[in-house]
Amino acid sequence: MVLSMMTALFEEAETTVADIDVLAFGRGPGSFTGVRVGVGVAQGIAYASDIPVVAVSTLAAVAQTAADELNIDHLAVAMDARMGEIYCASYQRQKDLVTLVDEERVCPAEKFSRFSDDNWLGVGTAWREYEQPLSNNFALSHGQYFADYYPHAASIIKLAKREAEAGRTASADQALPVYLRNNVAKKKAQQ
Repeated sequence: MVLSMMTALFEEAETTVADIDVLAFGRGPGSFTGVRVGVGVAQGIAYASDIPVVAVSTLAAVAQTAADELNIDHLAVAMDARMGEIYCASYQRQKDLVTLVDEERVCPAEKFSRFSDDNWLGVGTAWREYEQPLSNNFALSHGQYFADYYPHAASIIKLAKREAEAGRTASADQALPVYLRNNVAKKKAQQ
């Protein structure tokens, strides 16, 4: 399915894989299966075509999409990680691109808080699920967040371009997923 979608996309763009200089992909965090499939496809294409890769955080892609659409500089990204936790990180827009200002992590919503006293905007699916603790931690009143933001390919490409232009690419064997949760395949009771 993924490969047939890719073929259709290349046909629509009137190009081929041979015309690609660098392959960008969302490295996670996210669902175990989704991240694994995405990374596996990217790695397979990169190996087969002998092209370098750029891994882009899905949290950064969410931040970039929101920064572009909402014209905001300080973004607190929180995505639902299930099992009572969130994937989260804080980003600041500089020269139209977001930059990580703390660290990506998985934690309970109560442990994600402001990195600075700047005015932060909350984005990502966890803001709906954990509105109260997140809004309290970021001193936001109801409605100062946007839950319906997800990683988009255009944002991954935009962020990957910065990395590729700076020479920060990797070989196909270094195309690895980032889960943030160590025991991604175990049930909560086993962790």
